[in-house]
Amino acid sequence: MNYTYTIIDSDAVSNLQLHAFLDEYDNFECINTTSNPSDGLNDILKYAPDIVFINLNNDYASVFLMITEMHQYLKELPIFIGIASTKNYAYDAIKNGFFDYWLQPFNEFEIRKSLLKLQKKIPKSKKPITLCLKSYNDFQYLNTNDILYLKADNNTTEFFMKDDTIINAYKTLKTFEKSLPENFMRIHQSYIVNTNYVSRINFGKSICTIKAVKENIPFSKSYRENMENLKAILSKNTLSSLN
Repeated sequence: MNYTYTIIDSDAVSNLQLHAFLDEYDNFECINTTSNPSDGLNDILKYAPDIVFINLNNDYASVFLMITEMHQYLKELPIFIGIASTKNYAYDAIKNGFFDYWLQPFNEFEIRKSLLKLQKKIPKSKKPITLCLKSYNDFQYLNTNDILYLKADNNTTEFFMKDDTIINAYKTLKTFEKSLPENFMRIHQSYIVNTNYVSRINFGKSICTIKAVKENIPFSKSYRENMENLKAILSKNTLSSLN
């Protein structure tokens, strides 16, 4: 499974260098980049990344204040890795629970060791099976095993459930795409399906069938590769009848 990360760094050169190093690792996925701790905090609360890379060279006091503030909103904080041109902030980083501290200019060997250590000590566990839909002071909890598929409806998303209910969320489909477990797959601009309920894929008509409701869901050409991958996954444990 992938580790998602965000970068808080106002230095464009440093930012590009860090991206260049991390792009070599297929299981590390960047979800956004910000230039200051305030926007960074918003990113962390919005996207819930696994790792946050923070440049401490500028306004480091605001960074540590942001981390202190984060305890008010999150049960579990992301993994923090500090970036700096000197060791001046290393002590404060350790006190604030940073996983590691990278010195600039970046050293490829040190980065590789750090990321391997991270994966060994903090293996990526499966995402929780409960999804919380928040609307003002209303919190609704969905068991993701009960979700058949999601459908975009303008700027809202409809959840079609196993018990035939439809639940509305006032967020876009893209918001949920990365937060759902791996068995959920985007197959269309307007649809995400729970692959555990897919019973048929018709490549001629570009539709798949959801077995719990015998519902046909269209998939688009841009997501055909996803459907090919799904076919391969479903075929692994299937007895085939060749005509």
